[in-house]
Amino acid sequence: MSEGPYGPNQAFGGPPLPPMPPSPPPRPAGPPDAVRAVAVALLNLSGLGLGYALLRRWVLAAVCWTATAVLLLVALPVDADGVPAAALAGWATFLLVTAVHGAFAGLRTRPPWPGRAPLALLLGVLLLAVPAGGALWYEDAHDEAVEQALLGRLERADDLVATSGRRSFGSARADYGTALEVYRDIAAHHAGSRAAQRVPASLRTYYTTVGAAYGHREYCAAVEPLKYLRTVPDTMPKEQLGSLAGWPDDRLANALYECGAQQLATGGVDWVTRFGDLLDTFPRSAAAAKVVPVVDGAVGKAERALGGDEPCTAVERLQGLDTRIGDLARSAGDTDGRLAKAASRAGRSGSAGAYACGVDQYEDGDFQAAQKTMEQFAAGHRHDRNRARAEKIAIAAEIARTLPAAGRKLPTTASGGSISVTVKNDSPDDITVLYTGPVTGSLTLKGCGGCKAYTLADTLFSGFKPCNDSSRHYPQRTISLPVGTTYFVHRTKGDSTATPASDTARLRSGYIYTECAYSTQKLGSGY
Repeated sequence: MSEGPYGPNQAFGGPPLPPMPPSPPPRPAGPPDAVRAVAVALLNLSGLGLGYALLRRWVLAAVCWTATAVLLLVALPVDADGVPAAALAGWATFLLVTAVHGAFAGLRTRPPWPGRAPLALLLGVLLLAVPAGGALWYEDAHDEAVEQALLGRLERADDLVATSGRRSFGSARADYGTALEVYRDIAAHHAGSRAAQRVPASLRTYYTTVGAAYGHREYCAAVEPLKYLRTVPDTMPKEQLGSLAGWPDDRLANALYECGAQQLATGGVDWVTRFGDLLDTFPRSAAAAKVVPVVDGAVGKAERALGGDEPCTAVERLQGLDTRIGDLARSAGDTDGRLAKAASRAGRSGSAGAYACGVDQYEDGDFQAAQKTMEQFAAGHRHDRNRARAEKIAIAAEIARTLPAAGRKLPTTASGGSISVTVKNDSPDDITVLYTGPVTGSLTLKGCGGCKAYTLADTLFSGFKPCNDSSRHYPQRTISLPVGTTYFVHRTKGDSTATPASDTARLRSGYIYTECAYSTQKLGSGY
């Protein structure tokens, strides 16, 4: 206080003030004390700023408290991700800086308490247990958080498998793969965790869920899921799978057989693929041993059907079996030749059964199909006992395509009769004459030299009579036919586009008949 006219200790206009107490002298620095410096450094390493508090540097102590509080805010609550490495590195650096700075500060500064530096050193050493114990506690808490996180992942994967099991394998396959990735990661990268100990049980549920179609006897639907399960051991640790590694094998073999047998029985075509996979993948399995017998059985069933109501269907079936069994024999490595024998048998039976098919087509009125079937049969079975009648049926079927009434009865192999019928050709073209009735046959006449096709106007005159020119020598042939109705069809030989002519003759005893073929814009006939 500056001195005024009233004296140094007298207030303005008032009585004199009491004297001010003397300020304490600054604490002497004293000689350097290394023990004290180490004690302050150790007390700061606790993270509580106690070294600064010992020196009564409260601002620096507050900075230490703040840094530790920030670390606790970052670290708590403990989760599986733990404390960011940057935060730990920053806090450790901060502690090191405060320890070094505290050591320099405590080197010459005498603290008011405790009186002796060794006691402070002992306190610093003891307080190091605080961060060490906190670290150990945090590590245990973090490990438990990781365990809980892994168990949560495992539970979510199990739930995903359960929901996927209620969908088709095709739509759920991606989710099955996601769940398997979780199992694989836990088993491979967290082998000592509680979650890893539960992975084998989860995998058992996984296998039974993915392969559930097999348990429901849905064998065709089970094939792809079981194939998928056979790929799991390629990536999953073997110790986690145990016996599950071979779990799909027998089931897949049986599914391939059962699916193929179902397809074979119902006339499907996928059975070749299923049996082929079975024979390639599990050639020595009990299921593979049943392939040849079931194929032989299918051939035998089709052969028996040739005598049933649908022989043409049986023929198609046998022809298909011939082709597909042959494909299977070539793709599956038919070492004993049994599949090739079954294919050959199906082919022979189908070829021979074409006769029964042609008869059925004829009786059903499908004369075009019957003609084609019987012509092919006759051409391919020259020594078959039914070849002669097949040729007759082919002729009758061709006639019936023009004269449907000719197809009311199935022709026989009978020939000859008591009535002579002379067939003449008044056409410049070679012609084929087909006839059916009590007997069936055909003949060919060469073209008439000097004859020509009649105009349409010629045929309209009431006196029109072909084959009536006595000066001509018409190509002719006489055949013997029985009494009854005979149907004739004339067609130009080798010309499938010409419209055939037709005639219906009711033959009676005591008469001589002439059948004349002539040509106009159409090929006509009369007798």
